[in-house]
Amino acid sequence: MTGRPAPAVLPPSLRAWLGLIAALAALVVAGLGVLYAGHSEPGRVDRWIVEPTADSVGPPWRSVALATDFLGEPAGAATLVVAAVTGCLLLRRPRAAVLVVAGVGMSVVTTTLLKSLVGRTIHGDGNLSYPSGHTAFLTAFALVVALLATGRLGLGRTAGTSLVLASALVAGAAMGWAQVALSAHYTTDVLGGWCTALAVVPATAWLVDRMADQLVDRMADAGRRERR
Repeated sequence: MTGRPAPAVLPPSLRAWLGLIAALAALVVAGLGVLYAGHSEPGRVDRWIVEPTADSVGPPWRSVALATDFLGEPAGAATLVVAAVTGCLLLRRPRAAVLVVAGVGMSVVTTTLLKSLVGRTIHGDGNLSYPSGHTAFLTAFALVVALLATGRLGLGRTAGTSLVLASALVAGAAMGWAQVALSAHYTTDVLGGWCTALAVVPATAWLVDRMADQLVDRMADAGRRERR
């Protein structure tokens, strides 16, 4: 095969730092999951920050919270993903398009599985709350976009890591605030969702790169055999 190889979706300069961050985030997710397994009441941290109630926030901030929450609902999430995938394909970055779907998809799937495993509920109505899927989704989406921007702009380790973490922090804080304000989750639920995305996205990006590189190598080998 000829031509330049497709750029990695996990920039090499960020792999070590994001790998460490992903490992620490996974430990936080596991620790909180063990701590709150089977609980149905807010913990000490949740009470210290805010205890969710039906009227945690009023107008006009409730409208802001609802609009932010919509981004994690099926219609809002699908709109964001389709827009990002379309942009990647227009830029001829199919590997990036795969990461958009795989990164956010794996984050949501992971939170869904963890909810059933941990069994934490909120308001005593049986709604599983840990970790927050909405927070994991928007954080994962921001992480993916920041990773792709880092690679396309050719940012170094410091600038790239700063962009990725700042994007994750802003997205996670915005959605986390909305979930607590709407009394849909406890504060520790949104922390768990945020850390889930931090753990899953770098690992998914590494896997996408590895599988894509292996596919390219196989196609190159097949091409060489045909020319013999």
